[in-house]
Amino acid sequence: MNIVCIGSGYVGSVTGAAFAVLGHHTTVLDIDHNKIDLMNAGKSPIYEPGLDHLIAKYMGRTLFATTDYQVIYQAEVVFIGVGTPSKADGTADLKFIRLAAESIGKHLNPNKFTVIINKSTVPVGTADLVASIIEEASGLQVNKHFAMASNPEFLREGYALEDVFFPDRIVIGTEHERSKKVMQALYFNLLNRVNYDEKSSDFKFAYNSHAALPTYYETDIKSAEMIKYASNAFLAVKVSYINEMARLCETLGANITEVANGMGMDSRIGSKFLQVSSGWSGSCFPKDTAELLATSQKYSCELTVVQAAVDSNQQMHDYVVDKIKRKLKTLTGKNIGILGLTFKPNTDDARKTQASVIIKELIDAGARIKAHDPHGMEMFQQLNAALDVQYVTSAIEVTNNVDAVVLLTHWDEYLLIDWSQVLPNMRSPYLLDTRNVLKQSHLQKLGFDYEGLGINSSKNKIEFEVKGA
Repeated sequence: MNIVCIGSGYVGSVTGAAFAVLGHHTTVLDIDHNKIDLMNAGKSPIYEPGLDHLIAKYMGRTLFATTDYQVIYQAEVVFIGVGTPSKADGTADLKFIRLAAESIGKHLNPNKFTVIINKSTVPVGTADLVASIIEEASGLQVNKHFAMASNPEFLREGYALEDVFFPDRIVIGTEHERSKKVMQALYFNLLNRVNYDEKSSDFKFAYNSHAALPTYYETDIKSAEMIKYASNAFLAVKVSYINEMARLCETLGANITEVANGMGMDSRIGSKFLQVSSGWSGSCFPKDTAELLATSQKYSCELTVVQAAVDSNQQMHDYVVDKIKRKLKTLTGKNIGILGLTFKPNTDDARKTQASVIIKELIDAGARIKAHDPHGMEMFQQLNAALDVQYVTSAIEVTNNVDAVVLLTHWDEYLLIDWSQVLPNMRSPYLLDTRNVLKQSHLQKLGFDYEGLGINSSKNKIEFEVKGA
């Protein structure tokens, strides 16, 4: 098929590259010349493991990139994958969706039936909005010259290629029969893993070729639009819950890691999203919960459970800062090193991260901050220009002359730090591991004042466990 993906961000670039690998003639379209130039040079416009390789290999073969909307004239399928940031009231800002829809309408071929697909996370009813704008701009009729569909993405940043080629499910929302057939044909190679073994060298991740095939789920458009919001809100609730349990475990002397393991063995609960953290953040959960809450309040159907999860998440950010305050007493004049600015490893996405909230609270309390992230410092600094942070080029440099080191993002390179070399650099040996990923007993033997979240950090307990091993 001839496919156009509007937007070269996380959704558009990954989706475009994937369909190109699967054999479709795919063009990524964006008004940002810098991103398009990068793609045409065989480079990814975002940091996503393995994406550079795919773009470099398929660019000019089945993958193309342009700023010219004329490519829509020949398209059978057009994905809209532009940003939908939050407005001040929490609702999704659809200005980029509107601009894309208007531009699509001006370039549609009246003699070619085209399926327009919302891939971005959009509020319920957006497909109707897009259809109206296209009709007005083109003079064509929906369900006669073109049809709308919703196909929400479920990509995890850092694992996007694995998720796009081996998804759990493909959700398709459309009520138009011809559109349904187009979508089924579009996803045929993915659903049946056609030529996957031959393309295995393109996958820069381990996969099981015998794993279950994805579920192909067809529903109406509004339900498909809601599925993405409902899914992300549920996961946010799950993370907030396990973080609340961590706070209670820490108070009562239980170990949240053991509790989460025991919970995850229940097939009704599952082990995913039961990992403790300083709170959920990033480009999806904050934005999607805000939109869902704003919509529910607008229609007098408030989602109180989701609101509680949002409130609890802020409490988790505050809880981390309070732990540092209790340990260091006053923060005035204290130097604190931060490891990790992105909301998770293997991405450069520093939008609405837990680090931005926690660092601001620490600065407001009088602390001076040094920070490092392998890939997220540039974006974090751009988005948080008002924060007085010293950005350093290595993790070791973060630890020099600090009163505390706080690990916020569990990048692999932080797990490989030689902590025996770190200790002499610090003014005091306090280390707060908000992901419970470092080796507690080893660090305490070295002399660190180690704390995790939701675990017993006393040295006596650790020494007993070591002796009894």
